[in-house]
Amino acid sequence: MRNFPTFPRLIALALACAFAAGPVLAKDKEGDGPGQGQGRGQGKHAEKQREKAEKRRDKEQKQADKRDDKERRHAGKRRVEDVPVGGYFSDRHRSYAREYYTERYSNAKACPPGLAKKNNGCMPPGQARKLVPGQPVPAGVTLYPVPQPVIVQLPPPPYGYRYARVGNDIVLVRNENQLIVDIIVGLLNP
Repeated sequence: MRNFPTFPRLIALALACAFAAGPVLAKDKEGDGPGQGQGRGQGKHAEKQREKAEKRRDKEQKQADKRDDKERRHAGKRRVEDVPVGGYFSDRHRSYAREYYTERYSNAKACPPGLAKKNNGCMPPGQARKLVPGQPVPAGVTLYPVPQPVIVQLPPPPYGYRYARVGNDIVLVRNENQLIVDIIVGLLNP
């Protein structure tokens, strides 16, 4: 036989080893290299079980995502509560609102002279006592916002309701049909 030079032999041997070692040293994507389930009678069976478990997890995750999406969609569509007519404000709430308005507005002369004498919160006489719990706000009556210091002292309005001031009164009004649920009457004249 012919003697090959030593250096080219080493290069050829190194290249052969590099090509042969590539697949041997490569690692599986899932971390299941040689010896993981092989030789123990679990090769294909373990892989099928793993695939089934993945499908089950994916299905459960999709169901959970659908539930979460449904909850998010319906979160803004909460059901409007039914509040008993005439029984929402307590005496404590009524007295606080009257104190607040009396302290701040009892000396005010914002009403025209004729309406100021009527003691009805600057409302015309025809509209003064038309506010009745269980009835909608009369047409043409303006609802004004209630000051924040008063709102903080009142119980939070139920979902679908709001507080408003109408003349000399504070009302709890249902948003969808302007129904008056409860009234604090006479803020400036207890």
